[in-house]
Amino acid sequence: MIPKEVIDRIHAAAKIEEVVADYVTLRKRGANLIGLCPFHNEKTGSFTVSPSKGIYKCFGCGVSGNAIGFIKEIEQCSYIDAVKQLGKKYHIEVPEREMTAEEQQRQDNRESMFVVNDFANKWFQKQLWETQEGQAIGLGYFRERGLRDDIIRKYQLGYSPEKGSPLAKELQKQGFKEEFITNNVDTKIGVGVVGKSEDGRLYDRFRDRVIFPIFTVSGKPVAFAGRILKKKDNVGKYVNSPDSIIYSKTNELYGLFQAKQSIARLDMCYLVEGQMDVISMHQSGIENVVASGGTALTKPQIWLIKRFTSNITVLYDGDAAGIHAALRGIDMFLEAGFNVKVVLLPDGEDPDSYAQSHDSSEFIQYIADHQTDFIRFKSALLSKQAGDDPFKHAELIKDITASIAVIPDIITRQVYIKDTAERFKMSEKVLTLEVQKLRREQVTETKEKAPETKEPVVVAPKTPLEQNYYNLMQLIVRYGERPIEVDGTMYSVGEIIIYTLENDGVAAPQPIYQTLIDEFKAHGKDEGFKAQSFFTFHSNPQLSALAVEMIAERYQFVKPEQEARLGELVAQLLYEIKLTVVNMQIDSLEDRIKQAQAAGDVNTQLQLLGQQPQLIAMRNELCKVLGNRVINV
Repeated sequence: MIPKEVIDRIHAAAKIEEVVADYVTLRKRGANLIGLCPFHNEKTGSFTVSPSKGIYKCFGCGVSGNAIGFIKEIEQCSYIDAVKQLGKKYHIEVPEREMTAEEQQRQDNRESMFVVNDFANKWFQKQLWETQEGQAIGLGYFRERGLRDDIIRKYQLGYSPEKGSPLAKELQKQGFKEEFITNNVDTKIGVGVVGKSEDGRLYDRFRDRVIFPIFTVSGKPVAFAGRILKKKDNVGKYVNSPDSIIYSKTNELYGLFQAKQSIARLDMCYLVEGQMDVISMHQSGIENVVASGGTALTKPQIWLIKRFTSNITVLYDGDAAGIHAALRGIDMFLEAGFNVKVVLLPDGEDPDSYAQSHDSSEFIQYIADHQTDFIRFKSALLSKQAGDDPFKHAELIKDITASIAVIPDIITRQVYIKDTAERFKMSEKVLTLEVQKLRREQVTETKEKAPETKEPVVVAPKTPLEQNYYNLMQLIVRYGERPIEVDGTMYSVGEIIIYTLENDGVAAPQPIYQTLIDEFKAHGKDEGFKAQSFFTFHSNPQLSALAVEMIAERYQFVKPEQEARLGELVAQLLYEIKLTVVNMQIDSLEDRIKQAQAAGDVNTQLQLLGQQPQLIAMRNELCKVLGNRVINV
């Protein structure tokens, strides 16, 4: 295991707001920071970061945790890998530890694939800058396309030689395993920079191409796109990395790593289609630009952008293909709550060519002059196709109404309904009714689909006993080490609660609660023990998430003014759980008496009736005590 003192150092050094800000745009709200949750699709920010507590909590999907938990979740890596990543970020050395065979295999697969990509990325760049062929062909091509050397280096562009399979040979020479440099379509193991022919021969997948590396949001090379420079029969213009356990083309956006800070700062993102569009615009001074990579836009890509801004301007070529591509993405952006603008460039121009012939101020001015909202864009485009045909005209209005219906904000919907009614000389009431009908259909469809939700760490309390127990566990997490006096002797809050529960035979209603109790018993008397930080930053992810839940609740169970009377509160809650248990025993006893009576078992009935007075006396005594010690919570 990693030494506890190392993990403690990382927890102390890692600022949750800095860690999260590498992935999510955060805005100040009181003592906390808020942004859009990166773990589920949401339109209104409910993802809260508390710098003072060192935790994050989404009040939409319920996910919560600390800095290590955040990295583990967002990078989909092991706990050890998350610790290492934060150790690297904050310059803290993390020693290796022995892992289980399963952990080792899982980590090896992912790490080996990222290492292969990192090696290949540097190798492609070396071929571009340090070989005669790379300089003449690859570098010559990029410079011919108008790219400056600093931009070529910033995007880490590369080159793969024409002849032979030098990368495959170099990877084998360096000891990389075949399974990681090739790709298995079934297991998705391997990055696929090397292909394997039917006769078992290894070859360079990206041979004779310039290379565009694709990075994760955090800057890891996760895939490559290779563009051929010579026209060849039956050879595609682009070759892309295959899907793997670390890469899916539907989940990445080209250029986001380089653009994310600019997008967040300007609160605006430009979306284009190809890699050269991104690079040329960046070089011209427009840095807040990403590309869908030539594939149909996907919801995961849209939500990547949503982490940094809700304002999107889609830039497409002025040809028919570009126009229809723009139409396909509009509704998905609207549904995600974006403010969407569309810009069609002049015929024969694409973002790359336009950026090469105009500086940033001219380009931005063109966008300002020609951008339009989706209603004007769709109506102008589809009106040409509808002509004077009444049926097609009605279909056009239905098409636009369907787009309005997916907008989540009611005020925005109403504004667009009014605009559409005026534009097409329609009744605003008729359009409103149509939109309402479509939204009802959307709600029905959504209910029929099983929602994707994260499995909760602990089931929400459903019975009085569960609620009582939860409240006591919350006190242990928040105040477990606090001393309180009982009959002239000082005990900690955790000691009193655990001793009383065990002495009264009250079992934990859920396993995670017993884990919490066991951990407190094992470490509660450690020097410098602080329950809140101990459980919040615990290596057990379930226990850590539960602790975060208990300290991050919107409506805290204990009010600040009650902390001074913590002893009274602990006593009250312990009496309450005792009363709950006694009431359950009385109810159970009454059921058994009725069963004995129905069965005609007089002896059992009399025996059970003899137990009633004692339980009722206990209940009365507890009610009396609680009546004298009520604390308004």
